[in-house]
Amino acid sequence: MASGGQNRKNFSIVEKYLPYFLIAPALSYLLFFIGYPLSQAVILAFTDSQGRFTLAHVNYLLYSPQSMFYDALKDTLLLAAVIIPIQVIIALGLSLLLSTSFVGRDLALYIVIIPLTISDVAGGLIWYSMLSTNGFFNKFLMAAGLIHSPIHFFGYQYRAMEFLAIVLAEVWRATAIVFVILFAGLQMISKEYLEAAEVFGAGTWVKVRHIIFPMLKPSLQSALLIRTLFAFQVFGVVMVLAGRDIPVLAGEAYYEQTELYHYGVAALYALIIAAISVVVGYIYIKMFKAQYIREVSAG
Repeated sequence: MASGGQNRKNFSIVEKYLPYFLIAPALSYLLFFIGYPLSQAVILAFTDSQGRFTLAHVNYLLYSPQSMFYDALKDTLLLAAVIIPIQVIIALGLSLLLSTSFVGRDLALYIVIIPLTISDVAGGLIWYSMLSTNGFFNKFLMAAGLIHSPIHFFGYQYRAMEFLAIVLAEVWRATAIVFVILFAGLQMISKEYLEAAEVFGAGTWVKVRHIIFPMLKPSLQSALLIRTLFAFQVFGVVMVLAGRDIPVLAGEAYYEQTELYHYGVAALYALIIAAISVVVGYIYIKMFKAQYIREVSAG
């Protein structure tokens, strides 16, 4: 009897502390790869070379003529505001289309996800070669007789066209990320719901609005979170296609770090990117929480 009581006591202890052991690896990863760099960034951003607290880096960022913070913030937010909705719309349309059966579906699915294998720098170089004055795009239009002189996409005087080139490159390169998440979410929706809706005469729009979209919200939330994080960190494509003609937060952090050796200012840029990502992520979580999750939370 004593042995049985001891075993139950040991089992109770194991059961009590088992969750902590299970989350320990993930917690260790977060502390080492996120917590430690974050704390070091805070120290760099708000201390001087002697380790004393200072707001000099903040003043430089906000008020120095050398700083391009406001332009970088504006362009980063503008790129995200333009690119992300386009990607979500395209990805959702492709997901709905490729969820149906037709000849060549597997090939189409493969073609859509090919950009996932291409890095941002490589994607930028591809679009630079296509959109340059001697590139495929201009040669095609001139051969078709649609234009008589090349369209200029690159150069400070063509910043609007550079912005368009970045949008095209990012939509082509990163829409596949959103597509994969939404397509996987669509596969989890039981066809019985859609068949039942058809029995009651529901059309395509009614099924999308009242069945597919509500049940796709968790996947949409994940896709938006991931894509937004990447959008605020956009760097390679912008540097290849526009350089500092169109400043972005990650690009300015790189410039301050490697060219001017302003490590504290670069750390401050990183903290701002992280803060914006957290705020937008919180908004996404609130906006796209599934209805059944809301009901459980309320209960």
